[in-house]
Amino acid sequence: MRPRIPAPFLLLALLGAAPAAAQQAAAGPAHPVVVAVPAAAPEDVASIDAIVAALYDVISGPVGEPRDWDRLRSLFVPGGRLVRTGSRPEGGVGIDVMDVNDYVATSGPRLLQLGFSEREVARRTERFGHIAHVLSTYEGHSQDRSLTVRGINSIQLVNDGSRWWVLSLFWEAEGPGSPLPQEYLPRG
Repeated sequence: MRPRIPAPFLLLALLGAAPAAAQQAAAGPAHPVVVAVPAAAPEDVASIDAIVAALYDVISGPVGEPRDWDRLRSLFVPGGRLVRTGSRPEGGVGIDVMDVNDYVATSGPRLLQLGFSEREVARRTERFGHIAHVLSTYEGHSQDRSLTVRGINSIQLVNDGSRWWVLSLFWEAEGPGSPLPQEYLPRG
């Protein structure tokens, strides 16, 4: 009987990856990693509207007000990602892939120092079965209004039958070379 090779590793094998690596992966990791996620408030994960509102709420607050980072962690599947992208001043595009703890470590102190509020101003949602993709147009500002941003969050969600989870949050802020398209702005 041949070992069952998970689809991603089968694809790697078909593309010429080392067969030994695929066989080792099929056997499973030597030491499974268990990532604990704090329990979510049921009202935060009951619907697409609720989980998107919780994402915006958890990062917003005045100068010096600690954010509830466990609340943010509770929204994401273990291993979920936050991905910031945008044009670099020197040219090209920067892509910064983070897990939730990376985001807390890099953005948390700045949010606390500036006081920052972000809100959704428009949304497009596509849903099929247990998955959803939300394109959420946002605007945000620092407490003293010295920093103002707009952009689009691309949020991938999954419902496991009992709640919604964020798989990834991928965003780009509006910039001089990339204004927000009209179809992603509030209507009327």
